[in-house]
Amino acid sequence: MTSPVPAAPPGRFDTRILIGVLLMCTASTLFPVMNGLVQVLSRTYPSEQIIWARTAGHLLIVLILLLPRNGLRILHTVRPGAQFARSMLLLASTTLFFFGVKHIPLAQAACISLMAPFFVTLLAWPMLGERIQPSRLVAVLIGFVGVVVVIRPGSDVFHPATLLIMGSAMAYSLYQIYTRGVAGTDRPETSVVYSGLIGALVMTAVVPFFWKAPESVVDTLLFCSLGLLGAAGHYCVARAMTYAQANVLSPFQYWQIIGSVLVGYVVSGLFPDAHTWTGAGIIVAAGVYIALTAAGGRGRGR
Repeated sequence: MTSPVPAAPPGRFDTRILIGVLLMCTASTLFPVMNGLVQVLSRTYPSEQIIWARTAGHLLIVLILLLPRNGLRILHTVRPGAQFARSMLLLASTTLFFFGVKHIPLAQAACISLMAPFFVTLLAWPMLGERIQPSRLVAVLIGFVGVVVVIRPGSDVFHPATLLIMGSAMAYSLYQIYTRGVAGTDRPETSVVYSGLIGALVMTAVVPFFWKAPESVVDTLLFCSLGLLGAAGHYCVARAMTYAQANVLSPFQYWQIIGSVLVGYVVSGLFPDAHTWTGAGIIVAAGVYIALTAAGGRGRGR
């Protein structure tokens, strides 16, 4: 676990917070770039192969960085069942998102995926005993209203693939909750390895049935970049948390919406309509409120 973030002396600007914010914004830029490359590759290659490249590449990079210093003891876990569940949930989240983002604009997918903090807020009470304040519950409901504005169920623009992105957000929220659960027993390095280990093994067994040889050197490089971008993004998030508190940094994850708009326009030429912008604004406002009240609003249930 990381040590508490030291506070700046009164009246002095804390440069550590600025570093943390910049790292979080960097992560929120890398993730949309990765998702944009997923959309590009999905035009030619099966999603199963793309998911394998993402999970296996991420795991390979993590092992290269952590094994020399920690050795095989990094695989020792006190809670193997929980680590297995974490890895499978992350694989489920990645799979649902990659299948869904093939069919809907990147900005819309980013807005829907940001439902995860709302799900975490709702599920943390029954699963972790973290009570939810009435005002935060209202914020969660407002956030869901924003998602409805974005996807517009029942209208001509509604696409069933949005349900896959919602499922991805739910799986990712459960992954975060299980991550909290193992944080007090397993080393962070162990959890990082297990995050991708099971998923990479599963997809390595699956990908031969869907394999399509890359058609060019550029496509090969794009496949290789998926794991690199994902690992770099998660590293930036982890490092950001060592410079500033989570409730300070969480609002900056919504930079992903802007990054997704820009990357989506470059990749497909699509620009969000007024409904998407309105829904995104509602989601961001609700999410920022939850993040800013998280530090003082947690309690333990009996």
